[in-house]
Amino acid sequence: MKIWANLGVEDVERTQKFYQGLGFKLNGTPTNEIVSFLFGDDEFVIHFFKKEKLKESFEGEITSLNNGNEIMFTLSAKSKEEINVLISKIIKAGGDIRFDPRKDKKKFYDDNGYYICVFEDLDGHLFNLFCNLNKR
Repeated sequence: MKIWANLGVEDVERTQKFYQGLGFKLNGTPTNEIVSFLFGDDEFVIHFFKKEKLKESFEGEITSLNNGNEIMFTLSAKSKEEINVLISKIIKAGGDIRFDPRKDKKKFYDDNGYYICVFEDLDGHLFNLFCNLNKR
């Protein structure tokens, strides 16, 4: 059995450009209703559906991310430098950095040796970039 995620987006083409700009691998051929990407070494699949199409299968409303968060995916990185490169790509692609480890020094980062970035994609979906600096 396999699991994947289905998220709603306003503009499939814009989403495709964003995630390709970050270096993620396309999963299949995009259409005007869906683009799909593979994330991580295990190639976790996230389908990004045009909101109207996703709403059909929900048979109900899709929550507005302006009212809160739905989920936050965590992507592990091999190094602090890998995260810093991704941060630059996210900013260039139009994403929003919510927590920037290059600027924000929180106790969690300082005491436990984790290097963490939280970013928001163009539709408000949250991702956490994570690296354990103590693991070599």
